[in-house]
Amino acid sequence: MPIATINPATGETLKTFEPLGDEEVEERLALAATEFATYRTTGFKQRSEWMRAAADLLSSEQEDVARLMTTEMGKTLAAARAEVAKCVKGMRYYAEHAEEFLADEPADAPAVGARRAYSRYQPLGPVLAVMPWNFPLWQAIRFAAPALMAGNVGLLKHASNVPQTALYLGELFARAGFPRGCFQTLLIGSDQVERVLRDRRVAAATLTGSEPAGRSVASVAGGEIKKTVLELGGSDPYVVMPSADLDAAVSTAITSRVQNNGQSCIAAKRFVVHADVHDAFAERFVARMEALRVGDPMEEATDVGPLATEQGRDDVEMLVADAVGRGARVLCGGYIPDRPGWFYQPTVVAGVTPEMRMFSEEVFGPVAALYRVADVDEAIELANVTDFGLGANAWTTDPAEQERFVTDLAAGAVFVNGMVTSYPELPFGGVKNSGYGRELSAHGIREFCNLKAVWIG
Repeated sequence: MPIATINPATGETLKTFEPLGDEEVEERLALAATEFATYRTTGFKQRSEWMRAAADLLSSEQEDVARLMTTEMGKTLAAARAEVAKCVKGMRYYAEHAEEFLADEPADAPAVGARRAYSRYQPLGPVLAVMPWNFPLWQAIRFAAPALMAGNVGLLKHASNVPQTALYLGELFARAGFPRGCFQTLLIGSDQVERVLRDRRVAAATLTGSEPAGRSVASVAGGEIKKTVLELGGSDPYVVMPSADLDAAVSTAITSRVQNNGQSCIAAKRFVVHADVHDAFAERFVARMEALRVGDPMEEATDVGPLATEQGRDDVEMLVADAVGRGARVLCGGYIPDRPGWFYQPTVVAGVTPEMRMFSEEVFGPVAALYRVADVDEAIELANVTDFGLGANAWTTDPAEQERFVTDLAAGAVFVNGMVTSYPELPFGGVKNSGYGRELSAHGIREFCNLKAVWIG
């Protein structure tokens, strides 16, 4: 994929970029290593001041940054503004809480024969972040804010279709006062990632992206014995039981399925509905999906914009066609609108069976698969049948059912009577093929730290 800004609403190439050459990459790696040697000794008070200044800068530039993201990957302008606001909140959260999250942890000194004993969190060094295009600001910030507050330095390899967002991020922290080598954008192609990851100066890596990309990075990092955190794909179940508030469940289902034009790893994708309320849910859900306005993401009235890439749109089309060809029923949508750009009509598909690709593969677009189940046991079995395990939704007011879902749904997050989303206050990550490690909360900031045991006699 070329490094370029291509407007997905029109297909027009707006700007192209040359990837960094070997010499330029070397300069950035050397700067990161040199900067880490001194930055790691800065105090939390100084880092917090810089982080709050970066948050203030981003907040003041919200509209421009939102329009940049919408231009590069097609999310609605309203969604882009919300993403900027979420980043500002995350940055301020870590500016406020990093010191307490990384405070020394006292141990039982007499039990180990010491005068003093404790554990200390210390930064690892330069961390490579390989980030995706779907939340081009938030994905990077949720790594950068805790990493920088922990005393690490960051090297960002962003997706090739959001280069201007990547460059903006590369300058944001320096403009806020952080030393220039603390966070750098590497404008490179995927073929250059392995070289950077194998470099002895790079201490660890984090990747948010596809399962194949995660396997590749994990394989290289494993060979180099380097720490990794992976957040990969998801095919989140959305379970609705008879006691659920059906209006709330339908409304949230729409938001969850089409947020970010359907391109979210934690979007609800498989709607598993109890037979007693299936038909009522389906009728309302389909009607609401049909009513969504598809159009220019820069227009305030637009609900669903284009998919970010032509290939992504074509992949969604092929998955729906495969399901229909094997007997599934399209309840609404199921086609590419006759207009320029990489749009796909919001779609609901019923009758999905295991031989269809949609049953086991992630559909990264505004397409929902609808299933009918007889009881809670069948709901959990169907919810867990996928190889993914990122998030899961369950709608029920029955306490016993709520406990079953919390305990038995195989996922990194279970949201009961609400939509799976990420918060700075909660750990974020998956199980199974959705990856390992955690971002956000205290757990996230500790991922790229050496937990050092200290014994003083």
